Amino acid sequence: MITAAQIRAARSLLGLDQLQLAKASGLSLPTIQRMEASDGLVRGNVDSLVKVVEALERAGVELIGDGATSAGGGRGVRLKQAGEAKK
Repeated sequence: MITAAQIRAARSLLGLDQLQLAKASGLSLPTIQRMEASDGLVRGNVDSLVKVVEALERAGVELIGDGATSAGGGRGVRLKQAGEAKK
C-alpha cells in the first residue's frame, strides 16, 4: 500500500504539483487532494491508487514499501522507523 506522505514526497522529488499529478494519472485534482489528505495509508479505490503509482513510476520515482529494499538502485530518501529517529 502507499501512504499519503509517499505521494507528497514523490511529487516533491519530481517537482510536480497536485494538478500535474492528476493529469499524469488521469484522475481529477480533488481525487489527488483527497488521497494526500489521508491519514497514513491512502484511502481510495484500487484503480485510482494504481493509476497514481504508475504515473509516479513513469515519471521516475520508485515507491518502496515498509521493510522492502530498492531493486533499482539510485538515490532516494527513506523515513526511519519511529524509534530510530531519536538516536
